[in-house]
Amino acid sequence: MDVHVVVAPVFGTNCCVVVADVERADGRRDCVVVDAGAGTADGVARVVDEHGLVPRAVLATHGHVDHTWDAAAVCDRYGVPLRLHAADVYRISDPFGTIGLGGQLDAPAGAVSDALTQALADFGCTPRDYRTPSEVQGFDGASVELQAGDVRLRAVHAPGHTEGSTLYLVPGADRTGLVLSGDVLFAGGVGRTDLPGADVDAMLATLRGVVAGLDPELGVVPGHGPTTTVRHELATNPFLGG
Repeated sequence: MDVHVVVAPVFGTNCCVVVADVERADGRRDCVVVDAGAGTADGVARVVDEHGLVPRAVLATHGHVDHTWDAAAVCDRYGVPLRLHAADVYRISDPFGTIGLGGQLDAPAGAVSDALTQALADFGCTPRDYRTPSEVQGFDGASVELQAGDVRLRAVHAPGHTEGSTLYLVPGADRTGLVLSGDVLFAGGVGRTDLPGADVDAMLATLRGVVAGLDPELGVVPGHGPTTTVRHELATNPFLGG
C-alpha cells in the first residue's frame, strides 16, 4: 500500500493517507486517513484529489486532540466514521478535559494545556472551535484486522501513552510494510506517560511485549517527527534497550 504523509501545522502531527493497492472499476483507489491533526483536512483533500482516492474511514492511533482535531472535518467531507480503540472513545467528546484542561477553555492551567492552547492560537483557533465527528466507532481486542473498503490494516493495542493507544500495521505489496506508531514510539524516544490516563507500567509492557516483537524490517511512521525503522529503534532507542 502507498502511504502519503501530511504534517499538521499544530504540534507537527503526522497524518497518514493509506491507499489500497486494488484499483476500483472507476480507476480510483480506496484509502483511510490516520490521525487527522489540526490543519490537515485541506492537505488530505489535496492528496485525495491528486491521486484519485476514495476515503473510507478516519482512524486515530489514540484519542489526544492533536491527533483528532480535524477528524470531524475529514469525516464530514467524505461521509465516513472516525474509528479508534474503544478505550479511547471517551476522549473524543471531551478532548480537553481528558488531558486535564477541563471546562476552563478560556483559562487553561498546566504546561500541556498551555502549550496546546498556544499552538492552536498560532494556527488561528481556540479550544472552543473543536468539533466532535458525527459518527465515532470503537473497536476492541489486542490485535484486530480492520477493513475499510479495499484497505485492510491490523490494529494492535499498545496502551501506556493512553489506554487505547494503537499501532496500525500496513502491509507492503512489493516492499516491507510499515507501522504507524502514533505516540507509542518515536525516532529515539517513546510516548510520555505523565498525562491523564497514561500508565508507566502499561507503557513498559507495550515496549517489551509489543514493540520489541515487531518485525525488525518494518518502517515506522511515528505520530510526530521523522520516520525510522523497527530495527534501528531496537538497536539505538534507549527506551528499548538500545
